[in-house]
Amino acid sequence: MKIVVSGGGTGGHIYPALALIREIQKENKDAEFLYIGTEQGLEGNLVPRENIPFKSIHISGFKRKLSVDNIKTIYRFIKGVADSKKMLKEFKADVVIGTGGYVCGPVVYAAAKLGIPTIIHEQNSVPGLTNKFLSRYVNKVAICFEEARSFFPSEKVVFTGNPRASEVLEQDGVKGRLSVGLKLDEPAVLIFGGSRGARPINEAVVKSLSEFGNKPYQILYITGDVHFNAVLKEVELVGNPTNVIIKPFVHNMPEVLAGIDLTVSRAGATTLAELTSLGIPSILIPSPYVTNNHQEKNALALSEHGAAKLLVEKELTSKKLVEEIDRILLDQEQLVAMKKSAKELGVQDAAARLYSIMKDLTRYGT
Repeated sequence: MKIVVSGGGTGGHIYPALALIREIQKENKDAEFLYIGTEQGLEGNLVPRENIPFKSIHISGFKRKLSVDNIKTIYRFIKGVADSKKMLKEFKADVVIGTGGYVCGPVVYAAAKLGIPTIIHEQNSVPGLTNKFLSRYVNKVAICFEEARSFFPSEKVVFTGNPRASEVLEQDGVKGRLSVGLKLDEPAVLIFGGSRGARPINEAVVKSLSEFGNKPYQILYITGDVHFNAVLKEVELVGNPTNVIIKPFVHNMPEVLAGIDLTVSRAGATTLAELTSLGIPSILIPSPYVTNNHQEKNALALSEHGAAKLLVEKELTSKKLVEEIDRILLDQEQLVAMKKSAKELGVQDAAARLYSIMKDLTRYGT
């Protein structure tokens, strides 16, 4: 089977795509892949590192108000469709899946117009403009939150979950703990604000350090590369408790997550897929700076089922942060209940579900 994958811009679109590719490679050694992205996006670095054939087109997103840039985007879309058709024909694609981002627009649209089976994968509870547009042309729409179902043609929607969730289940939590200096005999909290970090979360954590030092649990605090030096300067003034480990970034996040008891984080779709797959309770502080406020809606999908505590950024204080961590981690009954709820929301076989859809849409399903 020859599979074209397209997804770009952020890790939330790229990591599920890479997880899907890795899972299919395990099941089908003969599967061939082509990843179509942009050179400017994160995929331009991540995909070639995985030894996956990569080609690029030039595309940008539409502005939500009238703009001269939108005229340029229309031209780039038309050219992107033409370039994509050429790539798809040369590769002789059997199926095309888009995992999000502007680049999916011309790639998946081109495939649909060529009569190639197409799928889009929507990770969030509220879809973006690109997937809403593409849903009119694709064969199937795969979702990760039931809340997204109403945005798409009902006959095309199938619930699959996020392929990234499948990968974290294979990780060694003990190894993950030891790799970052966490002890094995104490509860562990992971605090992070996404790959680049989040200043409001960092500010609340730094103000909480002295109080954290008196707690019967340990904390792995990831600042994000861009904030690390500034955080260290502040930490020098207040002191760094021995039970708080501070790092700028962690490259083996799935492995580390597998050894964590409670997480404080943003509410990106990939993060939530990992947390629910592992059954990790969470305190979610959604980013208010994302399209359609989709992170808060993602977080609600967990908090309404008792798997997470939703804490909006404007209500975040150091006092509130410590209180919420204590309320969950120091109450064994509450912790167990949240773990159970999180696990019930998890989808462990998302990659297999997506691959099954691919086979059903092509001759490989017969």
